[in-house]
Amino acid sequence: MRYELYYWPSIQGRGEFVRLTLEEAGADYVDVATQSGPRGGVPALLRFLDGRSIQHPPFAPPFLKAGRLVIGQTANILLYLGERHGLAPETESGRLWIHQLQLTMADLVQEVHDTHHPISTNFYYEDQRMEARRRAHDFVRTRIPKYLGYFEKILARGRKSTSYLGGPSLSYADLSLFQLVEGLRYAFPRAMARIERKCRHAIDLHDRIAARPRIAAYLASDRRPPFNEEGIFRHYRELDV
Repeated sequence: MRYELYYWPSIQGRGEFVRLTLEEAGADYVDVATQSGPRGGVPALLRFLDGRSIQHPPFAPPFLKAGRLVIGQTANILLYLGERHGLAPETESGRLWIHQLQLTMADLVQEVHDTHHPISTNFYYEDQRMEARRRAHDFVRTRIPKYLGYFEKILARGRKSTSYLGGPSLSYADLSLFQLVEGLRYAFPRAMARIERKCRHAIDLHDRIAARPRIAAYLASDRRPPFNEEGIFRHYRELDV
């Protein structure tokens, strides 16, 4: 089955968590919004969002078409892909644990977004610069260490250098933690240089993920959109303290 991933072109955003899992799984998929022609581009994405063409329309991208299924919400998509492609534990309790970790990461992603849009997504960053500065400075000082510290404790429990968040086997949550570190490094390079010193297990996991053959090939390809100031992870110098 060929998957169809629907997300905005030219930004990583929440869609990147799905792309990484599809790439690691070696899945056959098409990134629809990057395709030309009548069945591609943003118009193809918007046709699903109008809610008239499918029974269970998604609220917003990313969403994944898998056969007749249309699955929305990043964590929900990964829950489906993880079980289907061996990137989630076999036990129910294990799958729920990995899903729980992914939902925690979703909370962090939202907090990252709110550092540059603390008032409203309907306002430009320049319209809320002062509020963004206050929000980002607190985020850097308290929230990043709290979140990464949580994942650090989980990884430290494994003790072995080959451990993952769910135990001895790779899961989609590990791929997502890799993306979080990548994004935080882009958005807050000065702060992350300081914070990473206390997160050696999380950084080690990041490096191991980056070295995996399929992920390394993806990172070197033109399929991975570059970070920019239109996505979730944005670098504004005044917010990085």
